Amino acid sequence: MSLLLIALLFVAGFLSGAINAVAGGGTFISFGALSLIGVPPIVANATSSIAQLPGYLTSSLAYLKDIRKFWRSALVLAAVSVVGSLGGALFLLYLDNEEFASLVPWLLLAATALFAAGPWIAPSRDRDEAAPRSRIAGPVVQFFTAIYGGFFGAGMGIMMLATLGLTESGDYHRLNALKNVLANVIAIIAIVVFVSGGVVYWVGALAMIPGVALGGYAGVWMARRVPQVAVRCFVVAVGLFLAFYYFVTG
Repeated sequence: MSLLLIALLFVAGFLSGAINAVAGGGTFISFGALSLIGVPPIVANATSSIAQLPGYLTSSLAYLKDIRKFWRSALVLAAVSVVGSLGGALFLLYLDNEEFASLVPWLLLAATALFAAGPWIAPSRDRDEAAPRSRIAGPVVQFFTAIYGGFFGAGMGIMMLATLGLTESGDYHRLNALKNVLANVIAIIAIVVFVSGGVVYWVGALAMIPGVALGGYAGVWMARRVPQVAVRCFVVAVGLFLAFYYFVTG
């Protein structure tokens, strides 16, 4: 890989980290950059998952106090997330690049629509404590969310925050902390499968990871100065462009 491509992937990682810090949706950038330089879609998906992991980990650190309070009650959701993510990642490896490429534009359209609807489907930030919900609905819904996360992952955080708001009790911050923990579980399991399957483009991942870390830090500055709606529109535009790209090339 040339130094120019490494630099471009670093910039893509930086943008994805910053966008995740402001509005979410950074996976569109990292997956898109890898796709556009010719990385096969399965490898691009796996590599993007690895590049985004540092952001998942650092976002959980901000909620460490909250996590300490509820981690025991989250074990069931974490367990079904392991199984779901494992199933989704293994199903991805079962497909070949042509089969996955035919699914990617539809997945991107669905993830873009989900991302665009994020402000309306996510739980309110002033949400109060709610009565306990069904003990069955939460794990079942989380299992299917984890399958999606292990298989593709774009828009997973928004999807999970919305489903947790429907199935779990607690205020917004508890739900967001729980979402971050489960996102880590899903990502780590999927990454273990992808690494074992040999579908990771390590040069691209190593070029992106420092950019993601720096972008996540810069995103705090960005969040104070750039309207979230502008970032959200940019991510939606990228998602639609990538869907069109895969419709044409896939």
